[in-house]
Amino acid sequence: MRCHMSIETAIRQGLGGSLWPAKDNAPKQQIAILPAMIAALNGAFDDISKAMKLHRVWVALAHEDIGDQHRRTTLGPLWMLVNYFAFVGTFVFVFVTKDASNPSYIAYVAIGMLVWFYLSETITVSVSLFQREASFIQGTTLPLFVYVMRLTMQSVIRAGYSLAGCVLILLLSGYGIDTNWLLSLLGLLLIVLATPAFVMVFAFLGAFFPDSEFIVGNMMRVGMFLTPVFWVYSGQEGIQKYAYHWNPFTYFLEGVREPITAGIFPTHALAVTGYICIGAWAIALLLLGRYRKHVVFLI
Repeated sequence: MRCHMSIETAIRQGLGGSLWPAKDNAPKQQIAILPAMIAALNGAFDDISKAMKLHRVWVALAHEDIGDQHRRTTLGPLWMLVNYFAFVGTFVFVFVTKDASNPSYIAYVAIGMLVWFYLSETITVSVSLFQREASFIQGTTLPLFVYVMRLTMQSVIRAGYSLAGCVLILLLSGYGIDTNWLLSLLGLLLIVLATPAFVMVFAFLGAFFPDSEFIVGNMMRVGMFLTPVFWVYSGQEGIQKYAYHWNPFTYFLEGVREPITAGIFPTHALAVTGYICIGAWAIALLLLGRYRKHVVFLI
């Protein structure tokens, strides 16, 4: 017993008086984490505030990027509109499904393609954002959020051409402009608000894990077929059931699509979209505040 007590006493003395130091120090560790999180959020908001004051810079850079990508072409940026029409036409008239006979199917695919192209392209391009902007990041003192908003603005401009094509298709399909379109705009607004957060999260992912550029790209290609972009969920069992209910992209699509194609207010879809938006922003702000000064050493 004496030997046992001496060993226990020695352990306690060596561990600072406790056999479970991590457990005893847990409150102190939690208290230490809180100031770090607050400091990270303050740093993120400071970076965002400085970037928003430079809005003319990232707006001009985004427009310049769009122009450079279509320089010396006959149609210029209108090629984005042509591409949108080509994809919608392919899935409506070539990949004919049993739902194609539904009068609302063209609108269903048109809106689905609009939202999916925007999200897919934004996420895929975001992964390599910091690598593409390496010369600016290493050679200037611009806030990191400037590059995030530059890409966000590019995505919005590109989506504007697809949106024009989508509106034209809806009008030709017999969907007159009414109050339901305003509800659909609410879903679009939520997507646009979430875009900078998505860009930041995937840009940091690409900075820390370069291989993620290929992983994310492949996942988005496969994800198109697991998302109700052109197929309609009508209560089927099996993989379609899980692909519809557990796929976060479903709710982004339905939040924009349901008001027009079904004439209902997409309460559940907008709620889920809102929660995803809040979660994405929380992660993005912590990443920006904590690692914005480390990016220069990673690229």
